Amino acid sequence: MKIQNKIIVVTGAGSGMGRELTLQLVQKGAKVAMVDINESGLEETVKLAGESNVSVHVTNISDRQSVEQLPKAVIKQHGAVDGIINNAGIIQPFINVADLDYDHIERIMNVNFYGTLYMTKAFMPHLLKRPEAHIANVSSMGGFIPFPGQTFYGASKAAVKLLTEGLYAELKETNVNVTIIHPGAVNTNIMSNSGVETKEKEEQSKEASGMTLPAPKAAAIMIKAIEKNKFRVMVGKDARILDKIYRLAPRFATNFIVKMMKSRIH
Repeated sequence: MKIQNKIIVVTGAGSGMGRELTLQLVQKGAKVAMVDINESGLEETVKLAGESNVSVHVTNISDRQSVEQLPKAVIKQHGAVDGIINNAGIIQPFINVADLDYDHIERIMNVNFYGTLYMTKAFMPHLLKRPEAHIANVSSMGGFIPFPGQTFYGASKAAVKLLTEGLYAELKETNVNVTIIHPGAVNTNIMSNSGVETKEKEEQSKEASGMTLPAPKAAAIMIKAIEKNKFRVMVGKDARILDKIYRLAPRFATNFIVKMMKSRIH
């Protein structure tokens, strides 16, 4: 999809990857409808992107009724909508299935899976009317390989993966292209936004691994995939490597991840 002069909705635009996606889309000549629950974060993104290039929509994507009002608000502001990037998501505390409470479980599923579903269904009728349109859903490498202590996060992202692949199959003969995105480790503030604390040594270990991708580079990879109408994209060296290993030897790959993640589970 050609980005220039398109109207694109980005969820989670108030910080992290969503903010970076917004800024790069604007640089490419798009107008962005920014969606986030964090109003102050959205206001900061406006300062960086320029008021004439974006619109602000403070919305809880896990609230279906609120999401259903979004298309009308976006079209009122911009006149149309050409694409959505369902980027917003949260991780869980690093706690095993047996010990994680249902409030956390439901919040993870509501934001990651149902938020993506609500956005997709709300905007679909409008996207189908456009000459060219795009749906890009952000899953995770946790959506195709299990990470202990992040089982429900992974389950929610695996659901996003299958939802998106199903959408691709259903929309193949339409003007709406579909991309599933699997980021690996990206340097964003998803942990603080999710209310998850990490140990200092874990952060140092992650930085030392050299696998963490800067957010601007990750966003550029995602946008390029949308421009090329790719079906599937792995973002980061770690995601690409784990994808290959897991497809060849899933048990070996899972045991490898268990060994790596031991220090995080409590």
